[in-house]
Amino acid sequence: MHDDLTARAQSWLAEDPDPDTREELAKLLEAGDHTELAARFSGTLQFGTAGLRGELGAGPMRMNRAVVIRAAAGLAAYLKAKGEQNGLVVIGYDARHKSAEFAQDTASVMTGAGLRAAVLPRPLPTPVLAFAIRHLGAVAGVEVTASHNPPRDNGYKVYLGDGSQIVPPADAEIAAEIAAVRSLDDVPRPTTGWELLDESVLEAYLARTDAVLAEGSPRSARTVYTAMHGVGKDVLLAAFARAGFPEPALVAEQAEPDPDFPTVAFPNPEEPGAMDLAFAKARETDPDLIIANDPDADRCAVAVKDGGEWRMLRGDEVGALLAAHLVRRGARGTFAESIVSSSLLGRIAEKAGLPYEETLTGFKWIARVDGLRYGYEEALGYCVDPEGVRDKDGITAALLITELASELKEQGRTLLDLLDDLAVEHGLHATDQLSVRVEDLSVIARAMQKLREQPPTELAGLAVIGAEDLTRGTDKLPPTDGLRYTLDGARVIVRPSGTEPKLKCYLEVAVPVASRDGLPAARAKAAELLTALRRDLAAAAGI
Repeated sequence: MHDDLTARAQSWLAEDPDPDTREELAKLLEAGDHTELAARFSGTLQFGTAGLRGELGAGPMRMNRAVVIRAAAGLAAYLKAKGEQNGLVVIGYDARHKSAEFAQDTASVMTGAGLRAAVLPRPLPTPVLAFAIRHLGAVAGVEVTASHNPPRDNGYKVYLGDGSQIVPPADAEIAAEIAAVRSLDDVPRPTTGWELLDESVLEAYLARTDAVLAEGSPRSARTVYTAMHGVGKDVLLAAFARAGFPEPALVAEQAEPDPDFPTVAFPNPEEPGAMDLAFAKARETDPDLIIANDPDADRCAVAVKDGGEWRMLRGDEVGALLAAHLVRRGARGTFAESIVSSSLLGRIAEKAGLPYEETLTGFKWIARVDGLRYGYEEALGYCVDPEGVRDKDGITAALLITELASELKEQGRTLLDLLDDLAVEHGLHATDQLSVRVEDLSVIARAMQKLREQPPTELAGLAVIGAEDLTRGTDKLPPTDGLRYTLDGARVIVRPSGTEPKLKCYLEVAVPVASRDGLPAARAKAAELLTALRRDLAAAAGI
């Protein structure tokens, strides 16, 4: 066993092109550290609809140049098999450790395979890459990013020529081509031949952001902004300046790209403590709202003053606010969301006479909805300009929510007032999440197995009136590893995360509201039900 492990590690070391990971692996071999070697060589990172994502380090179970070169070679082979013999592949990257090297390796492999490659001019938000694919007529795009994952991670996100992320069967076909790469020596990697794009692609993206806002709309809302140590600051500031909004007050400690993310345990606005510096800046400057992007700026978080304290709006709250804003502006087309997001969007669309669709989790599905005008999911992702960016876009979402806050400000109202209006009109839709991060993935498998073998018949005192195992798919949804429970006035969805070692349980309750006077009682009832749902679901899943 140990001899086989050592032999695989030595074989990998012999062709590893990166001196950093070569040194790391050589030290493990010299120390005879079979535990660490097994962690790196017990399999391979699996390429799926999320592309690749994992911890940086040596070996096939880590993100490194050897893994990226194989992934790029597999993607190139897939594109050529589809007849794209000389197509353009656009490559973007963020500011994480090794992102620039992974982008350059990808450009080299594409060029060596006979495809054309173009690399964005510097670390830029993921939405700029998604825009560039369609803008430049590319056949595919690659974004090197781990989004909001911990500092030790990096990732590899693949888009096809429609500007959307890959979905089955493309993921399995690309994975098969990756598996067919025997040796890195078989992959031509020239040192020149690809294009380094200039700033004109960013200018074209910024020009497109102008179309998100209504001509002549108010632009008075004042903001605090944090880039969460990512790449969003310069692009967001440029977009806000073009739009004529007041310049955001920056959270200086998090404004510049830093792959070590020194002020946060997880660079995700949803994580506890991540917004503390932004709240402190807001207490200092008293803005109308706080805007936060995640490190690759495809997500947008919003915080508002509630009473005397600042609080994050849930993704579902922002999703409903943006939908209501677009409806009031006369938007036409389909409104769409993932199944884990609040059913309030469906109510808003129905009342407006607009088509509405539910999809599986992820913008790779939302972006493919026919006639899409607006799509969102609760994990702070919003697509407000699908003709420009067929993915979530934290820059244009920030523009649109700030426009809405400006309009309300002129009326002496706030985002919270509009949320109250929506609750009275459609019922109070309150959402929460039970999210369990694990070290051992078998914990998640056991929880899912327990729920399948012993499904709950009651949660929070509410009878389960419908239970679906989504692995079988439905008439509208392809199969996925998830469970959906329908209760009287509530809904629960349980699924393993596609990008992190987490079990995620999405909870929603809907409480009727007769008038604004009834809102406090409705909120109290919703909070009580959500607490009970969390408790009972945790017990049912054994977590």
